[in-house]
Amino acid sequence: MSAVMEAAPAVVRTDTRGSVRAVLALARFEARRLLLNVPVVVAFVAYTGWIVWRTQQSWDGYPALQDADRATQGGPLLVGTAVMLCADFAVLRSRRHGTEGHFAVLVVAPWRRTVAHVLSVVPAAALTAVCVAGQFTWEALKPGAIGHGSPAELAVGPLTVLLLGAAGVLLARLAPSPVAAPLLAVCFLFTFVLGAFPAGGEGTAWLAPVVTEAGTDTLPSDLLGRPAAWHALYLAGLALCAAFLAVLAAGGRNVAVKAGVAVTLVLALVGAVGQAGEVSPEVTAARERFSVSPEKEQTCVERGRSTYCAFPEWTARTGTWAGVVDRVQSLAGGSARTQPLVVRQRIDARHGLDGDAALPPSAAAHQVTVGTSWGGNRVPEFSTAVAAVLVAGDEKASGAICDGRMVTLMWLSLSWQDDPLDALRRVRLDDSLSGSAVVLSPTDPLTMTEGQTDVVRRLLERADDDTAGKVKAHWAELTSPDVTTARAAQLLGVAGPRGADSCGE
Repeated sequence: MSAVMEAAPAVVRTDTRGSVRAVLALARFEARRLLLNVPVVVAFVAYTGWIVWRTQQSWDGYPALQDADRATQGGPLLVGTAVMLCADFAVLRSRRHGTEGHFAVLVVAPWRRTVAHVLSVVPAAALTAVCVAGQFTWEALKPGAIGHGSPAELAVGPLTVLLLGAAGVLLARLAPSPVAAPLLAVCFLFTFVLGAFPAGGEGTAWLAPVVTEAGTDTLPSDLLGRPAAWHALYLAGLALCAAFLAVLAAGGRNVAVKAGVAVTLVLALVGAVGQAGEVSPEVTAARERFSVSPEKEQTCVERGRSTYCAFPEWTARTGTWAGVVDRVQSLAGGSARTQPLVVRQRIDARHGLDGDAALPPSAAAHQVTVGTSWGGNRVPEFSTAVAAVLVAGDEKASGAICDGRMVTLMWLSLSWQDDPLDALRRVRLDDSLSGSAVVLSPTDPLTMTEGQTDVVRRLLERADDDTAGKVKAHWAELTSPDVTTARAAQLLGVAGPRGADSCGE
């Protein structure tokens, strides 16, 4: 009898380096599959289309970058929801296909496969960061852009995608059901669509991934008072904590995973506590100064015969304001044609970004208020304020105009613009060209009667240049408080009003 001696099979050792390579290879595969998933592709196409559509005409070409950075945060919510769904489905793929048992013979343990799924959402977050950077850069390169953005605000979009993707992986490990992720996505979207999170930028509102604060005015960057850095830390800690919890739920019980859960949870809590604080006393005091005594915070420059005072981030825009003032003043008569004006930027920042308080008119002689926004309707509103001061002498007196002077005022404001009738429509609260209406201005609005609207519209429809000469020739009477709308129409050579001649009627 002979014995056959056979060599024992070699022992297969799986070192850490090999496991890392396997995890990274699986992560690359899952990332590519995730990015090519139909919901994710559709979400990115819709997101990109939204960026192009919105950014082309945003802020009428005059963006404030401290607002433009926050405008990048809404779109990634759609991408993040799609990534959450697809990441959840990717983790549950083996359960759906009945191949979960086959993975037991692989060298990659379930918790390492979970690590790969978590890493697979990083490219989606990185692609979102590219989109955010593109949107913000587009705004920053516009010739009328002012201010500066916050890196922490710009990080919110990519961090939201990372958080939702990690949440999808965690959900698949905690609730391995194909309906769990869709239900969570529906609840998540309805939470934002229906506004279930508290409004404003204080308290529990900051627990949401995106916190919107939309006021009527743009504030200087130093007055925003948003805890953007704390919020970015909160989102980063929450995303990493969800990732480590998913690994822990999949069986990763080593010290590194447990320490990761603890550390990232602390980061999230620190960010949550930091962002929940009140606005600092320094910012509150600065808001008060900028609102009550803006002249102490501004830089004034002389352009032509007038002086323009602006907050530091807006000094580059004084030339644009001067162009409007020169056009309006060139149409005036009498001493108003050469009257030096003071154009002063004013805001009411005491209530933060959510404030919408109206600015009271200034009683200072020959001072015109200009806001922090520009372009679009803001141009005829400012030109109306300039014309009102030229006609009445100051903003407070112009608010009481309710006679024929309104005809001269509105003609000065609008006749020089490219489309005077369209400017008339945009400067009126109801966007109309007939009837009485409220006329918008940087401070308190003015009022036009039906008869004044009728006369002004006919003046703006005329194609000849005779009106300018008649305004200069009859300036004293046209700017007298005793002039009626009918008399103003007669002096300017158009038919009299067919409706109410003054506010008293």
